Amino acid sequence: MSQKTVLLIIGGGIAAYKSLLLIRKLQQRNISVRAILTRAGAQFVTPLSVSALTGEKCFTDLFDLTDEAEMGHIELSRAADLIVVAPATADLMAKMAHGLADDLASTCLLATDTDILVVPAMNVRMWHHAATQRNLAHLRQDGVRVVGPDEGEMACGEFGFGRMAEPDEIARAITNYFADTQRGGPLLGKHVLITAGPTHEPIDPVRYLANRSSGLQGYAIAAACAEAGAQVTLISGPTNLTVPEGVDMVRVQTAREMMRACEAALPATVGIFCAAVADYRPKQKAVEKIKKEKGGMGEIKLSENPDILKTIANHPDLRPELVIGFAAETEAIKSHAVTKKKRKNCDWIIANDVSSQSAIVGGVMGGMENQVIFIGGEQGDGKRDPKPESWPPMSKQQVAARLVQKIIDHFG
Repeated sequence: MSQKTVLLIIGGGIAAYKSLLLIRKLQQRNISVRAILTRAGAQFVTPLSVSALTGEKCFTDLFDLTDEAEMGHIELSRAADLIVVAPATADLMAKMAHGLADDLASTCLLATDTDILVVPAMNVRMWHHAATQRNLAHLRQDGVRVVGPDEGEMACGEFGFGRMAEPDEIARAITNYFADTQRGGPLLGKHVLITAGPTHEPIDPVRYLANRSSGLQGYAIAAACAEAGAQVTLISGPTNLTVPEGVDMVRVQTAREMMRACEAALPATVGIFCAAVADYRPKQKAVEKIKKEKGGMGEIKLSENPDILKTIANHPDLRPELVIGFAAETEAIKSHAVTKKKRKNCDWIIANDVSSQSAIVGGVMGGMENQVIFIGGEQGDGKRDPKPESWPPMSKQQVAARLVQKIIDHFG
């Protein structure tokens, strides 16, 4: 790969120090870096440290006449092969979503026709705020790519989503972006949204309701779609799996978080809903750990979680062109899946037997193999749905490859 150039915009936040590490990671991958440091970012890292690492002047001021004469903000914003905003604060994302341009960073972001990747970093409550999620959805609709945020402890002492992704993960996403644009593939230009893994519905700070899903099937599909050239957004519940190469990862815990993340990821060409989402959650979460000495857990009242597949398949404005559901059943596999397909309004559905009587040794959920029934869409001209296809037992990677080939065939 010939040397590429990234314009790195460093926003304000304690996570700005990670951007210095990111510069090094990119240079190790033969990617050169120019940097813009916002006024808020300069409270955490210095122009001198940024300049020393990039080997170039660190740009800071929109109205620096010398810079405008030598490299104006228009040229600066368009000379790079990719613009990366890291950390992307709530303020920067709001400016991008609403087209504001009151400093060098926001002006360059508005004046560019170059692709943009943002790496959010902020307090967990700021991240979950409705305004931030609206802005995120707007940016995704505009074609902006997103990496992170991760879950963890923050500098403010709170815990949750909002931690900036690690430099290695960001550098991998940037490398994948350049590889995808050069490699092409039958799904190039398609955005595929995939859900995977279980959801965890908290009872108290240490206990939760969940299921046995490992996430392996969804991750395998994400990897296969990326290899076929698609832009892939993988929304994953808690797993121990490695993020596939070329995939934009969004990590969530609960069904409601997954619902919000799916809506924020739209528009998408294809939606593949592989996650084993918990149907119910505790109506109330205990603030402190429930102690046996104080009467124990008692009765847990449940509330119904949002139906992600049905919601996206019936979205009034942003329904994907192809919606694919999964049906994990323990009996009457085929008939239940056909009914679910119609009830949810999805185009295809993949049914599998997750009972103890399954032909897969060790079971499907948590195992390495799968055996599925593929139920496709209508043939047109008033014909009935095509006959379901029973696929033989195979690895989850093979199931993914076969499904992706069907998606490729579907789009011609």
